[in-house]
Amino acid sequence: MKNNSLYEVIFAHGHKNILASHKTTIEFTKDLELSKKGDCIVAVASSKSLIELNDEFKKRLKKNNSKLAIIIEIEGLTEKIIANGTPKLLLSNTREIVIRKSDYIDDRTLAIKADKAACDLSANLRKKLKDPKKIVKITLWIN
Repeated sequence: MKNNSLYEVIFAHGHKNILASHKTTIEFTKDLELSKKGDCIVAVASSKSLIELNDEFKKRLKKNNSKLAIIIEIEGLTEKIIANGTPKLLLSNTREIVIRKSDYIDDRTLAIKADKAACDLSANLRKKLKDPKKIVKITLWIN
């Protein structure tokens, strides 16, 4: 990454009910429990929510044409997602972080126009995310 890039690191856990089958979104949540209705959720017990991200990071993400790389790592497997920031982001939710393929924005939205959703993650990664003993490292890089 470029020398002037900013990053945030978030740690979370897998969960037995993770399906990671949603076709348009990916979500990380601070919630400890998960029902099978949350098919976009890929990690629980997140160490940060949107409101807790660094102010400079959020400011950079809200610039026109900002690009965000989301790197999900679990037990040696890595998946990279590229998405866009926008000045319209609210970045104010206290529990959830959502990455969207669409351009829909609410208080849970981290980035839009992502190149992957939960269902696009590799089968091996999705399988590991079902293990509550596994720690998930999520790195957010902004240009």
